[in-house]
Amino acid sequence: MTLIPSAARAAFVAQARQRILITDGAFGTEIQRCGLVEADYAGALNLGHDQKGNNDILALTAPHVIEGIHRAYFAAGADLAETNTFSANRISQADYGAQALVDQINLASARLARRVADEFTAKDGRPRFVAGAIGPTNKTLSLSPDVNDPGYREIDWDFLVDVYAQQARALVDGGADFILIETVFDTLNAKAAVMAVRQVEQALGREVPIMLSMTLTDLSGRNLSGHTVEAFWYAVRHARPLTIGLNCSFGASQLRPHVRVLSQIADALIMVYPNAGLPNDLGEYDEAPVTTAGLVREWAEHGQVNVLGGCCGSTPDHIAAMAAAVAGLPARRLPRPDTATRLAGLEPFVMA
Repeated sequence: MTLIPSAARAAFVAQARQRILITDGAFGTEIQRCGLVEADYAGALNLGHDQKGNNDILALTAPHVIEGIHRAYFAAGADLAETNTFSANRISQADYGAQALVDQINLASARLARRVADEFTAKDGRPRFVAGAIGPTNKTLSLSPDVNDPGYREIDWDFLVDVYAQQARALVDGGADFILIETVFDTLNAKAAVMAVRQVEQALGREVPIMLSMTLTDLSGRNLSGHTVEAFWYAVRHARPLTIGLNCSFGASQLRPHVRVLSQIADALIMVYPNAGLPNDLGEYDEAPVTTAGLVREWAEHGQVNVLGGCCGSTPDHIAAMAAAVAGLPARRLPRPDTATRLAGLEPFVMA
């Protein structure tokens, strides 16, 4: 089946050839700053569970909060909005008794981001894009949660694919240009999400571009399922992602060597959105916007990134500082790797 190509993908790539693009910053820590109480989260839904901390449901119960955050990031210079749907899937929402609302949450969140993005584009003509964010869930396909039964899994592949397909379809129906599979701690979970998006593509008859973002669990550069950055790329490059990159994990300083490795091997756009440094003893992020901006500017100066933004602890001020720091710097050129068979276990393997 021939899919209709994505016009949004072509437009994003065209923009990325001209300059370094900017994605937005953290939602969780920005929502925390709003000082919401449980009633703000729950609204009139009467779900019978405490909803405080269920950030995704705010698309239904307090959309003005999410809209305000989107507007602040676009005003700071963002080209790309990520929907506030990190945990808007049946697995994660079951913790709040809200699994029946997954379609509504994702539709509402995508429509909200789309509307704000289009408003900013209408003002100045600069394209703005929307990425439907899909988090890893709190389950893993690769690892057992029971140390006494290494073969046990709480969920299986087909179930997770179905969970992701439901979320991805609702995000696309709501107006998302791309699906961002982010904070990948388990590569097999990410592959299930890729499969889900491919199913959505087939059902729609059109391309749904994928963005992939890995998160590291230690300074050696591995995710929880054990893959190095290089092995992760070889494990997912068949998905032909629009962007590949890193998010969360650490601050920009700690991610530096891993960004360099990925930028040298990946023939896709590199998108990196680090935390605002490392959390302090109280779990708060103290790194000043000018500090974060200076660190990511080094990546840009060395031609290692195409898209920059922020994760935990980052604010509109961080995004504005990043946008200013990389303004006028040339965009990263994609490498042309030699043709070879490249495979991945936990380590990369290149066959001569």
